[in-house]
Amino acid sequence: MRVITFATIFLSSLFALSVNAQDSEITLKPTVIFPGLTMLEGDGGFTGGNVSLLTGDDAIILIDDGLEPFGTLLLSSINEYSDRPVDFVINTHVHGDHVGANRALHMTGATIVAHDNIRRRLQEQGWQNADGFRPAEPDELPQVTFSDAVTFHLNGQTARVLHVPHAHTDGDSFIHFSDSNVIHAGDVMFNGLFPFIDLDSGGSVPGYLAAQRKVLDLADKDTQIIPGHGPLGSKADLQTAHEMLLDANARIKAMVDAGKTEEEIVAENPLADYHDNWNWGFITTERMTRTLYRSNSTETR
Repeated sequence: MRVITFATIFLSSLFALSVNAQDSEITLKPTVIFPGLTMLEGDGGFTGGNVSLLTGDDAIILIDDGLEPFGTLLLSSINEYSDRPVDFVINTHVHGDHVGANRALHMTGATIVAHDNIRRRLQEQGWQNADGFRPAEPDELPQVTFSDAVTFHLNGQTARVLHVPHAHTDGDSFIHFSDSNVIHAGDVMFNGLFPFIDLDSGGSVPGYLAAQRKVLDLADKDTQIIPGHGPLGSKADLQTAHEMLLDANARIKAMVDAGKTEEEIVAENPLADYHDNWNWGFITTERMTRTLYRSNSTETR
């Protein structure tokens, strides 16, 4: 029997966006973060989460690789920056809009690096796509995994990959380029958007907030933060997102503690004043409310 989860709906929505995008002229828009590090994001349609490409004499490193249908586009875009194939791909978490091109990259010689839980979920649950789950192929799995952290010392950069437990999922990591004051946050940051917190894949609201605090502690006013979704951000942007989620969670928690049901809370629309600035196609104001209700009602059992 197929199990419908928020993650399944999320991937179905994003794959639908990608299908529509393939009917248009879509490219990957580059933003140079510093010489040798470029952020790539879909332009003209949705290609998946934001991707970072680190180039240099030592190795070519890719952080996340977007939706599967756009693997060819990603590879051709990488060729504009390097005449060598990618050596390492770092997966920030398990969702198909961030790891969809694992196979395409591995077939060109890349080693996939990820947290232990990403490989475990792919092996046990399979590969998540628009139709649910299918068995994961060996070349889609990470070949190198870690439990807490791993550090790359390449291209004159120190890139520390840090696991944050039970945040967006149970396999999230962010990457801190300490020499250049840059953080690739993955889906620990949705810049200017309500975040997707995947409770069905080991994520949690407290863990998500803790992960954001960890990134904030490493950042200063000049830090450039590459979010999983949305435009390039700053510490101030992440602080705004963090404060929004703290407040939104507190509002829902108070209503749960008062004994109100999920439908009563949704009907009262306690996040209405956040709607205009944070609501988006997948995590609508209602879905954010339901996620926070579910999180708080589970915690209070």
